[in-house]
Amino acid sequence: MARTPRAPWTKPNPRKRAGKASTHLTPAEKATAKARARRAGWRYPNLVDNMRVAANKAANTKTSGRKRAATSKTKRRPASSAKKPSAKPATKRAVPRATATARKTRGHAQEKDPRGGLTAAGRRAFAERDGAHLKPGVKKAVSQMTPSEMRRKGSWAVRFYGRKQLPPLVDAEGRPTRLALSAHAWGEPVPRTVKAARRIAAKGERLLARYHRIKDRGARSPR
Repeated sequence: MARTPRAPWTKPNPRKRAGKASTHLTPAEKATAKARARRAGWRYPNLVDNMRVAANKAANTKTSGRKRAATSKTKRRPASSAKKPSAKPATKRAVPRATATARKTRGHAQEKDPRGGLTAAGRRAFAERDGAHLKPGVKKAVSQMTPSEMRRKGSWAVRFYGRKQLPPLVDAEGRPTRLALSAHAWGEPVPRTVKAARRIAAKGERLLARYHRIKDRGARSPR
């Protein structure tokens, strides 16, 4: 069972036990203690309100002493040791951050092979965006192609260079366009003229015709 704490007026004066003289409240402090008693609804003088005012006085004295010590320490500090304003740290980026349009353009550039066609990253990007299963262009010799590869390359050649009206194959500075560079991805010379593009289209038609002959021969063969 916990002991009930003794009332302060039943304890001996700690200052007398320590051999120190008792302190007395000033008239202003007594007025404060009397106002506390009046608000609490009991008589004054009493030990409780006097102790509370004395404790507040001691706490205020300690706080004032710490403030005075800190102020005097600051005043004694030599001028050379005064804290100097820190220089503004150098920014990490010396150039402005790329805009969203620039980042998007850079991403498309990584997806396109500068020599023509798409990179492996570009084919993966198309698969993620559109679900397309694109494959690298066929660069084998005709004798080494499978029927499926003949169909793929023939279809590409006719679609790109067999159309009735060809888009430009070179730009204003004489550089091949992406349409012309596509031939490099399929193992063909990059066309710079309509005549060269038509030769690739004619090769594509021959590949498609050969594919259909192989397919028909397989369909007629007895099982």
